[in-house]
Amino acid sequence: MQKDAYTLILEAIEAGDYKPGSRLVESELAERLGVSRTPVREALQRLETQSMLTRDGRSLIVATLDHNQLAELYTVRTELEGLAARLAARHATDEEIRVLKSMVTEDRALLGGDPRALSRANKRFHKQIHLASHNRFLVQQLDLVHRSMALMANTSFAAEGRDEVAISEHDQIVQAIAARDGDAAYTALKAHISKAFETRLRVDAGELRLR
Repeated sequence: MQKDAYTLILEAIEAGDYKPGSRLVESELAERLGVSRTPVREALQRLETQSMLTRDGRSLIVATLDHNQLAELYTVRTELEGLAARLAARHATDEEIRVLKSMVTEDRALLGGDPRALSRANKRFHKQIHLASHNRFLVQQLDLVHRSMALMANTSFAAEGRDEVAISEHDQIVQAIAARDGDAAYTALKAHISKAFETRLRVDAGELRLR
């Protein structure tokens, strides 16, 4: 199925092609996407309504999260992700658990490499847990949260030493889900998100360097 202009622009923001503060020009986007300006205009209006874009005079730019917004986002994400892990421990099929285990193994091969590749793998891993919760309303809310995560300029995986620790945390989460231990899965995933937030704050404060 062909993707619409909204999806293509959103994916470009999530991929880092358009970073926070980047100006989006309707005519340039239409040419890049190979579509007319009307669907691009509609997509930009939709993204502005969703607070993914903001106005700078007459121009639209990719929004930036301030410190308070970042804290609010991580507060919501921590609780929703923890709930997803708890439900996954209860409802995940054996096949879904095997996929999660294989993701951890495959992602270890990416350690020390491109932080953006690790970030993409991280998103796939978390999305798999969301789906394994088998709760469509929770998945929808987490999709909204993760869409807003695209407004952060850098991935926490770019911080020195974070990638290896994060993969180990993923392994602990999967082990808890496989053991059908909802409390342990909830605790492990909440701790994982909390550590990611702490890492991001330390990067912003200049305590940690990016690779």
